[in-house]
Amino acid sequence: MNNNPLHGIKLVDILEKLVADYGFEVLGEKIKIKCFTDNPTIKSSLTFLRKTPWAREKVEQLYLKSIK
Repeated sequence: MNNNPLHGIKLVDILEKLVADYGFEVLGEKIKIKCFTDNPTIKSSLTFLRKTPWAREKVEQLYLKSIK
């Protein structure tokens, strides 16, 4: 049994849910990273988050909080 609540959830699904719930502007206020504040797109944000573990961690934590 896997205890990871994110098991089986794709990063793209997490990001799309957060953008739908908050929009990029609010996301950029909650998580201060350029991929959310400077000309953001799902594609460019995914590219950045896949290469940047600390930023991905923050996005995953916000997602977990948002689904509670």
